[in-house]
Amino acid sequence: MVAQPLISESYRAQQAALHRNPDYGVASIHWAPTVADLARQTKPRHILDYGAGKGRLGAELRKLLQQPFELRSYEPAVVEWAATPEPSDLVACIDVLEHIEPDCLDAVLDDLVRVTARLGIYTIATGPAMKTLPDGRNAHLIQQGPEWWMPKLFARFRVRNFVDQGETLLVIVTPKGR
Repeated sequence: MVAQPLISESYRAQQAALHRNPDYGVASIHWAPTVADLARQTKPRHILDYGAGKGRLGAELRKLLQQPFELRSYEPAVVEWAATPEPSDLVACIDVLEHIEPDCLDAVLDDLVRVTARLGIYTIATGPAMKTLPDGRNAHLIQQGPEWWMPKLFARFRVRNFVDQGETLLVIVTPKGR
């Protein structure tokens, strides 16, 4: 059986073009204090920014955290961060899942299971983005509410905390069986 890709080559090219926009991928800065608080509590050896965009979350965490940690970044639209990431103690997937191609979502969620060694913090926007892709589609390819997302997450993780903030879901997960 051939594994489902995490991203198609045509969509990778669209995302690479969109990442050249300086205003694209700014949500992670907003969430950096929340991720930093979680890191202070759990003291991870490594933090993976899954869907790192321009690396803003990692840069902000370096400023906010006074504890040592290895920062890992995964972003398929950025050549230097496109390699398959290693599992990490803390995985931050901030404003990413709604951007995933619907046909690739199960593969991406399964990959998040693979890389989330201890704890994951995921935010998911549920409505349309203010940005559009070069082909004219809304940048949020998946616009679904919690009733759609939660069964997908519960099937793969132990959901430790879930907050519906209206247009954004905040979910904290741990691996099942660990």
